[in-house]
Amino acid sequence: MTDLHPVRRALISVSDKTGLIDLAQALSARGVELLSTGGSAKAMRDAGLTVIDVADVTGFPEMMDGRVKTLHPKVHGGLLALRDNDDHVAALSEHGIGEIDLLVVNLYPFEETVAKGADYNTCIENIDIGGPAMIRAAAKNHGFVNVVVDVEDYGALLAELDANDGQTSYAFRQWLAQIAYARTGAYDAAVSTWMADALKNESPRRRVVAGQLAQTLRYGENPHQKAAFYVDGSPRPGVANFTQHQGKELSYNNINDTDAAFELVSEFDPTNGAACAIIKHANPCGVATGGTLKEAYGRAFDCDRTSAFGGIIALNQPLDGPTAEEISGIFTEVVIAPGADDAARAVFAAKKNLRLLTTDGLADPLAASMYVKQVAGGLLMQNKDSGHIDMDDLKVVTKRAPSEQEMADLLFAWKVAKHVKSNAIVYVKDGATVGVGAGQMSRVDSTRIAARKSQDMAEAMGLDAPLTQGSVVASDAFFPFSDGLLTAAEAGATAVIQPGGSMRDEDVIKAADEAGLAMVFTGMRHFRH
Repeated sequence: MTDLHPVRRALISVSDKTGLIDLAQALSARGVELLSTGGSAKAMRDAGLTVIDVADVTGFPEMMDGRVKTLHPKVHGGLLALRDNDDHVAALSEHGIGEIDLLVVNLYPFEETVAKGADYNTCIENIDIGGPAMIRAAAKNHGFVNVVVDVEDYGALLAELDANDGQTSYAFRQWLAQIAYARTGAYDAAVSTWMADALKNESPRRRVVAGQLAQTLRYGENPHQKAAFYVDGSPRPGVANFTQHQGKELSYNNINDTDAAFELVSEFDPTNGAACAIIKHANPCGVATGGTLKEAYGRAFDCDRTSAFGGIIALNQPLDGPTAEEISGIFTEVVIAPGADDAARAVFAAKKNLRLLTTDGLADPLAASMYVKQVAGGLLMQNKDSGHIDMDDLKVVTKRAPSEQEMADLLFAWKVAKHVKSNAIVYVKDGATVGVGAGQMSRVDSTRIAARKSQDMAEAMGLDAPLTQGSVVASDAFFPFSDGLLTAAEAGATAVIQPGGSMRDEDVIKAADEAGLAMVFTGMRHFRH
């Protein structure tokens, strides 16, 4: 095998015809013979190019609605033959098989078909068979054959041919082969995942996770860690589907924190009012609703002004000028919202390091999707926590029932607690967080920390009493003892929402009654590790 190998004959069969004519014209101008099928052949002929039908090469017409057209020895022999193997060359000659030096194939749009919500049979018909078979054959024989599966690599192919007088190097063909195998692997992963979902098989014997590179990151959580961002093709609005209007590229930590912020703020229906979430290190340091975005931001900011510095801000309505003016008062890493008006963008234009991201809408908090976490030797997979409760799901377990305002705040606190690292404690008053305790090994410590932060903010704001006075409190899991609940009562909480389910529930309920607290059980917990 020589390093350089000429490209004399190409088979082109593409579903996505972006750039097809420019590529075909460039290859023809370099003296490359073009083979093709169906719509690709027609498109190239309509552009005035000379194209040989694969059916004329194989001696068999396309049949079975196009299911059978390239699955033939005269195609696969041309792709798989080793040019430096005398037996292979003799077989080519004996059977009249021409060498194929370049394969350009992109696959039936299976992923797009599924994303559009097509029915089962339509999805089945969009599973490509001949394409992956040819891609794998060409990639295996990359010692001699080039295989291109992405439109974005057309330019690299032509540049390689120009640099080597119509030939390609072995290293280039290796590079193309790796991309090709990754593409067929991702394609098969999409098919198998869709079929498992269609069959309601929650734990298939083999589960494959695939993604497409969106960004090579400067580093990971720390400068000594390498990192990259891959997307899975989901159309769901969020950190993988946004428009960046200004600022530096997102970092690993930016992406992680922005995802946490946007998922949290998406819990709040914009038709019910404005909402703002401020995130630091993947935990909310302030969440609030308001009559306007500016008011919602201000109330969220007042929960923990210190932690908000250098944070991530997510909004549930399009960003406007007055809110942008308010946000610009402190250093902020990222602002993400479902849109931004010209006034807001003009305000942020002076903040060169601030990243402004907009999406086409909010994420559906009830949508099912799989979350993956790697552990040593394996993958942990689970459904996204789309657990949701409303008033009818709550069970009042104390002598005193919550007031209307307490109940509204309890439901608000529960939404926020779902997005706080366990052990999570969230104090809320009048539709705004006033204390957040996150990630402690002891629930009572989370309760104390949240109360202490509230007290610190009250002193900084010149208030006479901690913000937790007259608040409600949410716990993401049950109180195993009454100490955490009583700590919350000492901080000024008047009502509690928690899952229940502890062996000591009766002791906790008794303590709540003695303290004059109202308490409701959800029957659902929200651990977040």
